[in-house]
Amino acid sequence: MYTKSKELFERAQQSIPGGVNSPVRAFRSVGGTPLFIRKAQGPYLYDVDGNRYIDYIASWGPMILGHAWEPVVKAIQEYAAYSTSFGAPTELEIEMAELIKSMAPNVDLVRMVSSGTEACMSAIRLARGYTGRNKIIKFEGHYHGHADPFLVKAGSGVATFNIQTVPGVTPGVAQDTLTAAYNDLDGVRQLVAGHTGQIAAIIVEPVAGNMGCILPKPGFLEGLRTLCDKEGIIFIFDEVMTGFRLAPGGAQQRLGIKADLVTYGKVIGGGMPVGAFGGKKEIMEHIAPLGSVYQAGTLSGNPIAMIAGFTMLNQLKKNPSIYKELEEKTIYLRDGLDKVFKAWGQPYRINQLGSMISVHFSDHPIVDFTSASGANNQRFKTFFHSMLRRGIYLPPSAFESWFLNNALATSDLDATIHAAAESLAEIGA
Repeated sequence: MYTKSKELFERAQQSIPGGVNSPVRAFRSVGGTPLFIRKAQGPYLYDVDGNRYIDYIASWGPMILGHAWEPVVKAIQEYAAYSTSFGAPTELEIEMAELIKSMAPNVDLVRMVSSGTEACMSAIRLARGYTGRNKIIKFEGHYHGHADPFLVKAGSGVATFNIQTVPGVTPGVAQDTLTAAYNDLDGVRQLVAGHTGQIAAIIVEPVAGNMGCILPKPGFLEGLRTLCDKEGIIFIFDEVMTGFRLAPGGAQQRLGIKADLVTYGKVIGGGMPVGAFGGKKEIMEHIAPLGSVYQAGTLSGNPIAMIAGFTMLNQLKKNPSIYKELEEKTIYLRDGLDKVFKAWGQPYRINQLGSMISVHFSDHPIVDFTSASGANNQRFKTFFHSMLRRGIYLPPSAFESWFLNNALATSDLDATIHAAAESLAEIGA
């Protein structure tokens, strides 16, 4: 069934570390051979062996309208003829920044970069430069890219591989990264009280997506906002996943919380490598060339990435009903899965907000990294492969959110629910 994928994986390991260019793709958490994809269209992936899968990764979020969405493909083809890079300003960069500002609350200035990691790294540097402080607070299981400060008790691939300490991250860097449990406001308050006047920023995934989909408890983000205001701390929303996915204005709009700085990626590029960070003018003016906090990039504002992202965001702005449709589809899937899991009779939890959802084999609520780690993730491994054999492509880790795309039809959701029922019957008690 996966003959060509196996051959390619063996070949890849001879020239690429682990045979993949991003660790979670290696299937180490779930076992087996990673699938090598040949093409994708709408809600479907097609591997090199000719198998078709209903896709619940959506390239880890960006393909919110489905794969190979025609307007984005055509825009890329047109702009590629002008050249793939200039290394000079373009009008399109201005239009992209203006579009982001028109959609995202509390964003006065925007700097385009090339990845979510770069966006988060730059936002932290800016917060430190603005406040003159060194320490940051992040949350256990939250993943903000692979820059050194973020690899302390991180989520995503770091959690998947159970890497507790990342070689190459110096003790000095690690000392400046303080960690707290997500959804534990009192714990954050105690951490701040113990480091008065030293904390530059608190960075948070407003809706966690790198330890499964985990929602903020009522009052948690509001409490962080109040704490940051009181202590002069920069409040950073990492919206690389949630930005332009949960609402036209991302999690800020959906949850009604304003951050000082926001980072973006995924949807903002329509599938191209791109990221951005933005926020209040008084803070963003400290970035070079206006200020002395240096950040630069040869491919920042790349014209192909800009036209792909602009085309995608413009569609989402003009048709906000897309978000209602996506949420209705996700709730339909959630309710269908809930029914078959209840009939199965074993412990489980389903977390969902908007078009993000995850299933946890657990008898306790999943509210933070500790509870996510305490789920039966071995059972998820079995479930993953059982679903894969039935043509359902889930994230190959229990620590990753699923992402729906609007090309999914009710028939695809029904097929997924049916596959889940068969998979659970196969797993048994």
